[in-house]
Amino acid sequence: MPRTSREFCQHRPVLLRWLALILLLSSLHAAAQQRHAATGLVLSVDRARHTMVVSTNEVPGYMDAMVMSYTVPDAKSLEPLARGAQIEFTLVVDKDSSHAEDVKVRSYDSAEREPSKASRLQGLEEALRAVRRLKIGQAVPDFSLTDQQNRALHFHQFAGKVIALNFVYTRCALPEYCFRSSNNFAVIQKQYQKRLGKDLELITVTFDPVHDQPGVLRDYARTWKADPATWHFLTGPVSDVERVCDLFGVNYVPDEGLFVHSLHTVVIDREGKLAVNLEGNDFTAQQFADLVGTVLDSK
Repeated sequence: MPRTSREFCQHRPVLLRWLALILLLSSLHAAAQQRHAATGLVLSVDRARHTMVVSTNEVPGYMDAMVMSYTVPDAKSLEPLARGAQIEFTLVVDKDSSHAEDVKVRSYDSAEREPSKASRLQGLEEALRAVRRLKIGQAVPDFSLTDQQNRALHFHQFAGKVIALNFVYTRCALPEYCFRSSNNFAVIQKQYQKRLGKDLELITVTFDPVHDQPGVLRDYARTWKADPATWHFLTGPVSDVERVCDLFGVNYVPDEGLFVHSLHTVVIDREGKLAVNLEGNDFTAQQFADLVGTVLDSK
């Protein structure tokens, strides 16, 4: 038997023991490491430091919903992220550290759309692609509509303030759509009560101006105990409302007296520039409040 083969046979028991030890340590490390599926709303991204701050949904059996900063070792996974992105990721927790892996942006897909209605709305969206939809960082042009008190309101009146803007129609019968959007704003009104009017304003625009006249909006606003001085429900001529909706990508089509519509919730910064345009309803009222807070506290 060659020397090298004899040496291997002589040392084989030792090598096997080392291999067993390595496997044992690996299994102990794997057992100590926890991996949890997580989702949330991105509040900020620091690519230089490989971190992201996320308003995280509850992770069952591990942690409550909360705002958390995560280290993301894979820098490439941070590239598509922006404030307001809805994401899913794996939270990896070791004994002395934690980090996020497999970060992916979740695209919104309305589950309520029937195929025929979805096709009609998609056709409208494709037809309106040529319409100037604002991009993040672009200035919002001035517009004028009428509020629930029948007063003319100009967007430029709110210069220097952060604006949260959403779109509803008062006859919407689905609790997870316009109702939820209005409820999100009710939470904002309560949480940021001391800042409303000073550096924050709420604006709700109806895309059903023919029905939603000031009196109708006034009654709807009372449902949410909206302060007319700081939460403005707006209507106006159809063409003016369409212009505002087009700016933020809000599309809608009539459907037996009601509407099939997209969902957009917007935050505009103090300089009058679009900071966030959330599509859909896959976020909680508190996550939206956390997001508004990041824009309020931005310098």
